Formats: sequence, C-alpha cells, structure tokens
Amino acid sequence: MSNTVLLVDDDAAVREALAQTLELAEITAITANSFVAAKDRITAQFDGVILSDIRMPGRDGFHLLEYTLAQDPDLPVILLTGEGDIPMAVQAMGQGAFGFLEKPCAPADLLGVLERALKTRTLVLDNRRLRRLVETGDPAARMLFGTSDLAEGLRKRVRLVAQAEGAALITGAPGTGISKVAEVVHLSSARSKAPFVKRAASGFSAEGLEAALIEGEGGSLFIDEITQLSPQLQLILSEAVEGKSPTRLIAGSTRDLAREVEAGRFNADLYYRLDVLTVRIPSLAERPEDIPVMFRRYVDQAAEQAGLTPPEVMPEVIAGLMARDWPGNARALMSVAMRFVMGMPEDGAPDAGLGLADQMAQVEQSLLEAALRRAGGQASAAAEALKLPRKTFYDKLARYGIKPEAFRG
Repeated sequence: MSNTVLLVDDDAAVREALAQTLELAEITAITANSFVAAKDRITAQFDGVILSDIRMPGRDGFHLLEYTLAQDPDLPVILLTGEGDIPMAVQAMGQGAFGFLEKPCAPADLLGVLERALKTRTLVLDNRRLRRLVETGDPAARMLFGTSDLAEGLRKRVRLVAQAEGAALITGAPGTGISKVAEVVHLSSARSKAPFVKRAASGFSAEGLEAALIEGEGGSLFIDEITQLSPQLQLILSEAVEGKSPTRLIAGSTRDLAREVEAGRFNADLYYRLDVLTVRIPSLAERPEDIPVMFRRYVDQAAEQAGLTPPEVMPEVIAGLMARDWPGNARALMSVAMRFVMGMPEDGAPDAGLGLADQMAQVEQSLLEAALRRAGGQASAAAEALKLPRKTFYDKLARYGIKPEAFRG
C-alpha cells in the first residue's frame, strides 16, 4: 500500500509534531512549509496523499487543493485548520477535499483519515497501471496479472521466449497457470495468427501426436504435463523438434524435468532441447503482493462471465486473502473470486473469524517472509526491497519470530 504523506504547514512546530506522529505510525512524511515548496511534488505520479494546513501565507490550502485536483483529480488532499468551522469544512469538502480535520487533532483521528486516503490512492494507481497494461495490446500485459517485480519479470521472460524460435518449456507449481502462460507465449510470437493447439500428455498416442503436429502447423502445439508422455512418444517428439518441425512445441510441467532425467523417467535429448527456452511461473507464496491485483481482475472476469455487476472488494476481504496460504495458486484464487461474485461465503477459509488487525498482521508477516525468500535470507536486501529502515525491519522480524537464516540456501 502507498505509504507516503506530503505534509504542508507553515508552522515549523506543528509540522514537526505531525511528522513525528506519522513516523511513529511508520508513514513516510515529506515536509514542506508552503505551497511553493510543495508544488513540484504534486503530480499525477505521486504515490502518496497530501495533508495541508488551510491558512498559510501566500497560496493557502484551498489554492493547493485546486492545484492538486487540476494535476490529478484522484489525488487525496486532507485539509487542516486551527480556526475550523462548519462553513469552512463544507467549502473544503465541496471543492473536492478527501477529508477535513481541525487542529489540534487526535492522532487516532488523523491516522484513520490518512489510512483511508492511502488505501484509496493505492487502488487508483493500481487500476491505472492495469489500464495502461491492457491498452498496450501486449498479450503478456493483458493476460498475466500482477505489479510485483516477479510479475514484471515473468512478463519480460515470456516476451523474450516468444520472440525466439525453438521448443519452449513452461514450469510452475500446480495451479500457477502453465497453460495460460503457454498461450501468451504463442500470442506474443510471430506465430500468433496461426493455430494454438492444446493437448494433455496423458493418454496421448503416436497417431494423436502426429495429428496434433499437423493441426498446429505454422503455429504452436502445447503439451501439458509432458513427463506423462510414454518413452516412445518422448523419442518421437525429440526427433520432430530436432527436424525443425513447422509446429513449435511448447511443453508444460509441474515436475522438475532435470530430476526426471536423472531418474531415467524422461528422455534426455528432449529435455536438453526444451531447456534452452524456459519460463518459470512464480507461486503466489513468492509474490503475495500480487494477490489484490489478481483477485480484482478475477472478480471482474467472473462478474462479466456471469452477467453480474462486480461487487466491491473491501480492504478486509483483501486482508483475509493475503493472510491465507495458496497451495492452489492462481487457480484457487480464481475459484474464490467466482464464489465471491456469486455471493457464496468462504466458510472454510483458515482466517475465518479473525479480526481485521489479526488479518493485517498475517499479511505483513507473509510480505516479510516473501521478501526474505526472494533475497535468499539476506535481511538487509529484503529490508531495502520493502523500503523499510533496517531497525524497523528487524523489529518486525522479532515481532513475528521470523529468522532470516531459515530462508538461506
């Protein structure tokens, strides 16, 4: 979630006290003593919200509000005044202020408004990023959801493999969407206008394989769970790939093919041909920060399929989802989205009955563990990736009993 507040107040003592309140709540405060000093920060790309005094020399808070909304009508502005009254509050809200508080305000009131504003800003920016991805016409951007570094790395790898010629291998845990990624590879390639043929390896015959290769001529043949092909068909397929078949082979597997080769259960020649161009799909456990984006997209898709209006996804719903384990990965998340659209409760969810605070704590713990996992147990690198001061990061690890060494090796 966005975690930055641009704090504008001409009174140095008030500005310092407010900044301290924000920092104690682990909110990053960027301070400015006037509209002029703050102006360059106020852009459509600013990923935080604005907290500003109304009565300031020169350009006051109302001018700041008007300027902000002209730059980005979805950028939340909360106004403060020491001389607040009902007419001024009405004027501020009527002009588009997100909130209005009278100084001095209780920290709980201030932080409550800021938390809502920051969540709103995060949703707006996420939706804009998704819209930009969709509008590019790029199949990887359109069909592979997520805003994390791992999600962007997946899209880049898919584009790279798509543009290369030769057999490709898509791997991932069950439910990560191997078939979907294979289709994106095809759609992102020069073969996108030609057939994309999908077949399950289980029960495949020699005649069926030959027919599939012919059907996919000029395009791609995706064979799911390729380790389930018989040794004879593995050999035939290896020879077809070596002979530069007009049909591109894209193989999928949830198993480690290198181990299958070592165990004598998979054709080594076929493996080495597939291992040149590979795409590994990260699990949801590795990128829990993508769950909100993915769930909202799946909700929209499910609602469209069912002919229903998408229900609002409240923050507590997202918190519950992020606090859960997802061994079924994207496929399981998709099923939950469909049930959510249909109004079917998730009674079996392991977080059922937890309050919002407990759910958010589980979310925080999962993000810390995911960062350590990606950093190979290097705490300093994980802290930097999460944009947290090292002391704050270590305090959080201690709070949840997380040991960085458990993620090494």
